[in-house]
Amino acid sequence: MIEAIKDKNEWGTQLDLVENSDFYHTYDYHILSKNDDEEPVLLKYSSGKTNILLPLLIRTIEGSNYKDATSVYGYAGPLVISLDDTFNNLEFKDVLDSFLTRNKVISIFSRLHPYIDHQDSILDGLGTISILGNVVNIDLTDTVENQRAKFNRRLKTYLNKARRSCTVIKGNIDEHLDDFIRLYHENMKRVDADESYFFSRDYYRGVLESEEYKSELSLCLLNETQEIIGASMFMKKGNIVQYHLSGLSEDHFDLNPIKLIIDEMRIKSTEEGFKYFNLGGGLGSKEDSLFRFKSGFSKDFRVFKTWKYIVNKEAYKAQTYDVLGQDFDLSTIEYFPAYRLKKKQVLKV
Repeated sequence: MIEAIKDKNEWGTQLDLVENSDFYHTYDYHILSKNDDEEPVLLKYSSGKTNILLPLLIRTIEGSNYKDATSVYGYAGPLVISLDDTFNNLEFKDVLDSFLTRNKVISIFSRLHPYIDHQDSILDGLGTISILGNVVNIDLTDTVENQRAKFNRRLKTYLNKARRSCTVIKGNIDEHLDDFIRLYHENMKRVDADESYFFSRDYYRGVLESEEYKSELSLCLLNETQEIIGASMFMKKGNIVQYHLSGLSEDHFDLNPIKLIIDEMRIKSTEEGFKYFNLGGGLGSKEDSLFRFKSGFSKDFRVFKTWKYIVNKEAYKAQTYDVLGQDFDLSTIEYFPAYRLKKKQVLKV
């Protein structure tokens, strides 16, 4: 049986039954992340003693009666409340397919979670799972001293310099939110980030004010002037700490304020008893300068994967040919779902 949960209280009740979930799975984060044509839904599969949750954003396909589904930005994928030893993956597929077909959902794209077990086995045989790259984890179960011993030498030098000139404090939403937004947007413009990385003020406030997880806004102050030169958002739920968004002043690159903020959060989160500190990966999950910056803290890499599933192949083809024309070979198009690709983008894929 598949149940579609859309009520916030019931959504939260179900997540509470999961041994370890992340803030990316919460109702609030889905509401904050959705576009106007998207509806958050938590699918619950039940069979015997098996109970599986799958959070998605269901969205309309323009000019069509069909829909498709995607995940929020970040790390999502299925969660296990309980998994019977006799769990039948084929039965799960049949029940899920039946539900999706009834609701005219023709494809699903989801980013998976590098720290949550069972996702590969649950989705086995449903579409394809692809490795995108690595994310960087700091093992918070190790001692603070051992964690630091694994930093690269240059990072230790940067942190020593930063501590002589700067202090990290906990930010206040009402007092410091605008400072964070200014630094974050400045940073995104500097790296020529896509529009999707710029969020509304309501998004930043909403993410920090949600009571479904613990959020922290950390600020780096220049001791001499008390100027805020760096700011980062961290989210904590279950045993995971997520490094979410950050920004820094271009005039103070040399002081490495974000590195210092991360290091202070590492120490604090270790003392609080968390297990994982996910720093994420590079842009587009590539091993670029952003990934190298993060991997200076740790070489404990976790694999980041995505899930692509075509539920209705005929409808998928028809939608794609309707948009791109009959001349395109679908097997050559990596973008998913292909019908959301514009013709002018095809040559770039």
